[in-house]
Amino acid sequence: MEQELKAAVSVEQRVNRAYEFADLSEYSLKERLLIRAADLAFYFLISLVGRTARFEVIGWENHEKAEADGGLPIYVFWHDRIFLTTYWWRKRRIVVMTSRSFDGEYIARFIQRFGYGAVRGSSTRGGVGAVVEMARLMRAGCTTAFTIDGPKGPRYVAKMGAVLLAKKTGHPIMPVTMALDRFWTLPSWDLFQIPKPFTRARVYVAPPIYVPADADEEMLNAKRDELQLALDELNRKPV
Repeated sequence: MEQELKAAVSVEQRVNRAYEFADLSEYSLKERLLIRAADLAFYFLISLVGRTARFEVIGWENHEKAEADGGLPIYVFWHDRIFLTTYWWRKRRIVVMTSRSFDGEYIARFIQRFGYGAVRGSSTRGGVGAVVEMARLMRAGCTTAFTIDGPKGPRYVAKMGAVLLAKKTGHPIMPVTMALDRFWTLPSWDLFQIPKPFTRARVYVAPPIYVPADADEEMLNAKRDELQLALDELNRKPV
């Protein structure tokens, strides 16, 4: 009984940690101030523009299929669509992997303000540990998400993280995208999209992708290719 109680407390602490701001003591005073400023700036900007957007959802039946029989979606989308994707999927307690970096920290903070959880790690730093932590959170009932070509690209190339998580948990991968009618493009590696106020935005949800628990390397690569094709197809969807 005592061990079960300790385990329950540990799970609760683990979940709570994902939704709490991380300690910034490892950063300099200047960096801490910049992180907090960027966090608030992005939160208010996304909130403001998000309220003006006109959303339409296509393929929601795929989402219902993924959630059937207790399934927890593992959302995947491209890095350049973070802006309005963050706004539309807010307040669902989705746990997102963010990089262990200065940029990753302010991103973690503003998405937490929208009701997301954050796990630190990326394809380049702490990725395996982050996937393990996300699997633990999914066992506690949390849904998860990946910017699947982040944090630094290559642009529109799906990485393996979501496939490994789907294998480990048995939950389905849910490819989604946000197609914008009007937006500005930043000169970044991903050509990041900043939606213009009052833009029309279509949320596309593709059919779920399942990964067998006994998938070998060949099967994992095949599932990543399947995910890549699904996301490529979403890119061709009209606004």
